[in-house]
Amino acid sequence: MSLRAALLALIEAGGPSSGYDLTKRFEGSLAYVWQASHSQIYPELNRMAADGLLRVEAEGSRGRKTYSITAAGRSELHQWLLETKPEQRVRNEGALRAFLIPLLPREEALGLLREELRHVEARRAELETLCSDVGESSFGRYALERGLRHLVASREWALWAIERLQKSEEARTETARTPTGEL
Repeated sequence: MSLRAALLALIEAGGPSSGYDLTKRFEGSLAYVWQASHSQIYPELNRMAADGLLRVEAEGSRGRKTYSITAAGRSELHQWLLETKPEQRVRNEGALRAFLIPLLPREEALGLLREELRHVEARRAELETLCSDVGESSFGRYALERGLRHLVASREWALWAIERLQKSEEARTETARTPTGEL
């Protein structure tokens, strides 16, 4: 259902569009928050047209179709936005890796965390650039802000985890230096 909502939103915001146009727009905007391939988008557009959520405005060469949103499509998008409760328990490879970090030797764990930190900082710079290119109430601006705030939290977590691993090693080293039987 989320792909359907995403496509309805792209057409609502951008006007009549072909599958190719939507794929390109998806890659330049929604791909930051939701993944969909060309092979998923085209069949979904056909199903949405069959369900009366989209109408084919024009057909061009090689079967190119331009879709526009119908009143039923607007209604479904509106209902999805207001009534759908996003699943909070989702697959997240980063969270799974964080869960499993204690399985790594300390130096490898630190390397992984430092790489995560570099990735988060690069991604944050990328989103900050995107934010400066869009207006305050532009389509996607709220998602960009959410992403930025998530990256700030991810950065803080990576710094915390690095510090924690370093302190645990310092404590282990200090304990190893203390002669047996001394207080």
